[in-house]
Amino acid sequence: MKRTAASIQADIKKGAFRPHTALSNVALAYFQSDAKAFAKTIFPICPVNLSSDNYYIFAKEDLLRDNWHRKPAYGKVDPAVLSEYTDSYACQVDQMIMGIDRIRETDQKRRQGPATKDSRMQRTRTMAGQANIHMDVMFARSFFKSGVWGNEEKGVDSTTVTSGQFIKFSNGNSDPVAFIDEKKTNMEENTGRMPNRIAIGVNVFNALKKHPAILERVKYGGSTANPATVTENVLAQLFGVERLSVQRSIMNTAELGQAANMKYIGDPNGFLLAYATNTPSIEEPSAGYIFTWDMLGDGNIMPVLNYDGESGTHSEFIEGLMATDMKKTADDLAMYFSDAV
Repeated sequence: MKRTAASIQADIKKGAFRPHTALSNVALAYFQSDAKAFAKTIFPICPVNLSSDNYYIFAKEDLLRDNWHRKPAYGKVDPAVLSEYTDSYACQVDQMIMGIDRIRETDQKRRQGPATKDSRMQRTRTMAGQANIHMDVMFARSFFKSGVWGNEEKGVDSTTVTSGQFIKFSNGNSDPVAFIDEKKTNMEENTGRMPNRIAIGVNVFNALKKHPAILERVKYGGSTANPATVTENVLAQLFGVERLSVQRSIMNTAELGQAANMKYIGDPNGFLLAYATNTPSIEEPSAGYIFTWDMLGDGNIMPVLNYDGESGTHSEFIEGLMATDMKKTADDLAMYFSDAV
């Protein structure tokens, strides 16, 4: 039977004919794995009911002082002092919007295209992926760079170091495990808290995997069938921390229309040693918190909404919202090390 324009159009309307198809099992989409997002792996998220408010800080000096004294006969000791003061957070709302052209969508629906081309799913997935990128960018700017923390040291090639310096881990004469142990001990002595988190840049991780002092400690744990390898878990055990995170997420720093400029978000040559809680606490300090405000009051810290465009535009929009404040809450509970390689 010879096909005519009218018969083809009739089959299209019935969904029995697809003038153009695409593979349903293959698509090229450079979504990053959610496992690469590092912002939420170091400091805990603290949900808040108000966009800005205060929180209490109880003086470390008073809490860690021995305030017990011998009671004098017929008398009493002076009351102990527990100083307190407040600091504040302020969550600012960030937004992302993506549009859908409904006229263009007509072809897609009639072609019965694959799920990979579903515009709503596509844009929602894109928005979620870029939310991770945005969080990592804010984390890097707030915590993972020079000039943020009071305790900071810079790596040097020389084996003769002065105050504020350390031997780069790319130098075989360094001993990363002994160095981290020393810094952990210093922090514990000054705060009563042993650091339990390390965030490291990619280049630092690569240098540690082949460092003689690291390999010497793990080489006897391997065999011909299962050779010893230096993984994130191995490094976490060697350094004696609960969590070690490698800052692997990337982003394109170029503007729309410019040539792509792909870079790691976190400083690939730096690392952060810190103490943090797993969840918000009123009896534990934490070097930092990610305050998140539920701005719509529905318990969702990143709501994704759908709404129609203006009349005549034949469009709809997908909108995402988030409101966070990445706040340094205890400066003495973190140390940043730049130029580690």
